[in-house]
Amino acid sequence: MKPTALLTNDDGINAAFLHALVAACVAEGFDVVVAAPSGERSWIGRAFSRHREVTVADYPNLGRQAWSIDGTPSDCVNIALGHLLPAKPDVVISGLNIGFNATMPLCLSSGTLAGATEGTAWGLPAVACSLDLEQSIFEQVHRTSSVCPPALRPHLEAACRHAARFAKGLVGRPSHGLQVHSLNYPATVTDGTAMERTTPALVRHGSLFKRSAQGFSFAWNDGENLTTDKQSDLAVLERGLISHTVFDFGGTAPH
Repeated sequence: MKPTALLTNDDGINAAFLHALVAACVAEGFDVVVAAPSGERSWIGRAFSRHREVTVADYPNLGRQAWSIDGTPSDCVNIALGHLLPAKPDVVISGLNIGFNATMPLCLSSGTLAGATEGTAWGLPAVACSLDLEQSIFEQVHRTSSVCPPALRPHLEAACRHAARFAKGLVGRPSHGLQVHSLNYPATVTDGTAMERTTPALVRHGSLFKRSAQGFSFAWNDGENLTTDKQSDLAVLERGLISHTVFDFGGTAPH
């Protein structure tokens, strides 16, 4: 029997990156089901839609079954596991995200990581995967997320193949605590790119807003990287390698 993978993301169910990951998971031998937001829900962290109804609609021709859900990534996984799937899947995969989810501040804000975290909260192996992009390519893909630029396609597909194989390796293994495997792929990733274990870099961004006509609007800045560790996620990505960080949200620091 094929293992079942539940896929979600935070860029929306129309995103080409998600569709490429579905294709890679099917090729890896997964029975794929998808529960993803109806539109982009980035930078939303582990938010749930507590104060409004969340609607669900069938989405055709994506995996064995797919649902477009008007909610957050956490809503999507929770509703799928609690109401839409007849049995638990073997693994939850969130991504493939447009842009990296490296550094601790970004990881704490990431809807991609939140989707995977909801999976591990149900006792399932969980993977969050993201592709680093050069800024101009990021802006292009972000504007039209349903289309992947031809020059990027080989790297996207290589990342998706690796993520699918990685997730396949978690099937049948016990899930300890609240562990999320976060994979960040360099923009030039190929099938031969090596992976290294990493820890999240600490970056201070300061203000992420600028004054606007009505108040304040979001304004990204790269911040100040305070981490010198050569095994930080940023450092490994900068060396052109795949970053693999394991978040154990069930652990706490000693007093």
